[in-house]
Amino acid sequence: MKIAVLGTGTVGETIGSALIAKGHEVKMGSRTATNEKAAEWVSKSGANASTGTFADAAAFGGIIINATKGANSIDVLNSVGAASLNGKILIDVANPLDFSKGMPPSLIPSLSNTNSLGEEIQKTFPEVKVVKTLNTMWCGLMVNPTMIGGGDHINYLCGNDTDAKTEVKKFLINNFGWKEENLLDLGDICNARGTESVLPIWLRVFLATNNGAFNFKLVK
Repeated sequence: MKIAVLGTGTVGETIGSALIAKGHEVKMGSRTATNEKAAEWVSKSGANASTGTFADAAAFGGIIINATKGANSIDVLNSVGAASLNGKILIDVANPLDFSKGMPPSLIPSLSNTNSLGEEIQKTFPEVKVVKTLNTMWCGLMVNPTMIGGGDHINYLCGNDTDAKTEVKKFLINNFGWKEENLLDLGDICNARGTESVLPIWLRVFLATNNGAFNFKLVK
């Protein structure tokens, strides 16, 4: 499968490397085709890894993963343009965090409470199949949930397209080892308001423990 990973940060590199390990072709997108971090990732990732602009990557990928900074995601996707996005599944793992006042960050007001980044992407690109998932945890757990608790912890999904969510569930199970019973479909994309709101408490637990290898579990 050809997959686009938008973003050259730790999250993008972690997801891209995990997908390369599964035999996929991955193009990492950034603002310039000569981005040094992306080029370094390609040099150590093998023949199935490549890099280009955000637009190059989006045109390449059958599935697109948004791992850009949430504050920049809409601008990035606008730079790509709807033509390279329409009809595709876009897995949104980003969060709308405002670091202007330092740590811990807050949620961007215009993208929280009565809105969310996931919703804003869907509104801006109505023909894109946006699925919000993996955004409530450290990137190491995104791609290797069994590293804690035998993998028995929760990952949320939400999106308007039921078939797209089914495909994303299969993608998470087959590529990252998530258990189907731990993938909770919250409903349509407006539920990204809830999952993105997990980040303030997640970050405070991380800062208090100096450990990102934790997640939440539903106990009934």
